[in-house]
Amino acid sequence: GWGDQLIWTQTYEEALFRAKHSQKPLMIIHHLEDCPHSQALKKVFAEHKDIQKLAEKFILLNLVYETTDKNLAPDGQYVPRVLFIDPSLTVRADITGRYSNRLYAYEPSDISLLYSNMQKALKLLKTEL
Repeated sequence: GWGDQLIWTQTYEEALFRAKHSQKPLMIIHHLEDCPHSQALKKVFAEHKDIQKLAEKFILLNLVYETTDKNLAPDGQYVPRVLFIDPSLTVRADITGRYSNRLYAYEPSDISLLYSNMQKALKLLKTEL
């Protein structure tokens, strides 16, 4: 998967609860099993040692279906998309990928941007709390 040693929450509700109570940011990865873009991103994510290490500082959630929460699709329902949510349960609209038409999309070639956005999510957390 996305990182076998990582701890993944099972539901969106559980992830929100854990983010709020642990004061850790939540990283949600929307993907589909039969999507080649999702599979390609999963592969580079799982092989990226620094991302795997950094991911341990997050509450993690993998979603393979859409939720009814419109906050999780601020600019549409596409995959793969990665959103960061802070412990106040706010979607971080200031942490985005490189596409203006799909703000939360990442491709395998964007893995270093995803890594720096993970660092940014943790840094913002420290300065705002």
